[in-house]
Amino acid sequence: MNPVSRRSFIKSSAATVASLGLVPYLTGCKTSSVHSRVIGANDDIRLAVIGFNGQGKSHIETIQKVKGTRIVALCDVDKDILAAGAKQFQDRNQPVATYSDVRRLLEAQDIDAISTATPNHWHSLLTIWACQAGKDVYVEKPVSHNVWEGRQMVEAARKYKRIVQTGTQCRSNPGLREAIQFLRDGNLGPVKVARGLCYKRRASIGKTEGPQPVPPNIDYSLWLGPAPMTPLRRKRLHYDWHWVWPTGSGDLGNQGIHQMDMARWALGIQELSPRVFSVGGRLGYVDDGETPNTQVIYHDYGKALLIFEVRGLPASSAENKMDNYRGASIGVVIDCQNGYLVIASYDKATAFDHSGGVIRKFEGSANHHENFVKAMRSRKPTDLNADILEGHLSSALCHTGNISYRLGRQASPEAIQEAIQGDSEALEACERAYEHLQVNGVDLSQTPATLGAFLRMNPKTERFLDNESANKLLTREYREPFVVPQKV
Repeated sequence: MNPVSRRSFIKSSAATVASLGLVPYLTGCKTSSVHSRVIGANDDIRLAVIGFNGQGKSHIETIQKVKGTRIVALCDVDKDILAAGAKQFQDRNQPVATYSDVRRLLEAQDIDAISTATPNHWHSLLTIWACQAGKDVYVEKPVSHNVWEGRQMVEAARKYKRIVQTGTQCRSNPGLREAIQFLRDGNLGPVKVARGLCYKRRASIGKTEGPQPVPPNIDYSLWLGPAPMTPLRRKRLHYDWHWVWPTGSGDLGNQGIHQMDMARWALGIQELSPRVFSVGGRLGYVDDGETPNTQVIYHDYGKALLIFEVRGLPASSAENKMDNYRGASIGVVIDCQNGYLVIASYDKATAFDHSGGVIRKFEGSANHHENFVKAMRSRKPTDLNADILEGHLSSALCHTGNISYRLGRQASPEAIQEAIQGDSEALEACERAYEHLQVNGVDLSQTPATLGAFLRMNPKTERFLDNESANKLLTREYREPFVVPQKV
């Protein structure tokens, strides 16, 4: 056998890689300029929607309402969902390409941008690959599955000069923008506490006895992507991925990211909290879920606090309605020196004085994708209402709260009370959570809540101080070839 020279081996390997269409993802995408184009004022913007079993359906609807845009491609690893989506376009005589593997889609030169609503664990890698391929990105919330990969997304957007919008659509609503400006102008005085609320009913996902069959219409390896190749251990593959750590982040990162983002927006702070801890648990049922359904997260910024509350059980075991806090169940309550602001929906807010008198009301909604397209045409990230940096910071606040929880230990209510008694606002939130659990028949002496680790962070480096166990959870081990790159 003739020996193969190093030069011929490299040349042969490069040809193989090119034939597989993997050059952009293995070389840092030095060929990205081939895939991008200058969009003229009268040119249609050509978009692909990736993942549309759930929120992606609304992406399709809102994009179709934006003048000067066309959906030219659909991608989903579920063959049945992909076929059904394609048929809807065909029935309207709208040509659309279909892909099961996003890597093939990103090679297409007739796509200017992607709009993705895949499960959380795919968000970062998809965004980075798209940036490398010269495409702009609208990415759903939370933008990342962990803190580190969120920062990598910001780096990729800046390096490749891409427009990357986060799916926190409340930031485009004129009513909420006006309400936040009302705070900025000092009309209620300095903000003291911004409280995010996610009181949303979540029933048990059930308990299985072992590995479950993967539906035959799904490429499970491709669905998992960066996540570990482990058996399916829940009844439903779709949606219930939110409640297990390898793919989701609980309702804190699912629904709660919207309210976390609004709370941080109200504070006007552009960094992670220097101090965080969490109290909670998966309480009220035993199932295959791992993430807490009751949780209090305490972010201490020194001059101001951001407190988040998650409740998945109803107001009581005798009814199915949800609790509310000062009129909000899924919203934000911002306490200021001279009054408070309640954001009780996605597009409405009300400012009150301390006696409960209404000072001013705000309302109005908008198309978030329209803002994305505007920024695509201007090529100015500053035109975005929810730039990827905003998405990273708010998503990361969810992740650091969950890291505290995951490093915690079960403790009695008395032990938790003693541990947090120096933080009166956290103590008050936990006491209300205990009352909520009691009326739902949860005995915390039998199924204790978890007292999370008390963590300190350097907001500049986005690393925890003196806690390597916590720092390990800032990222994850990635499964080849679905690896978020160290150098984007």
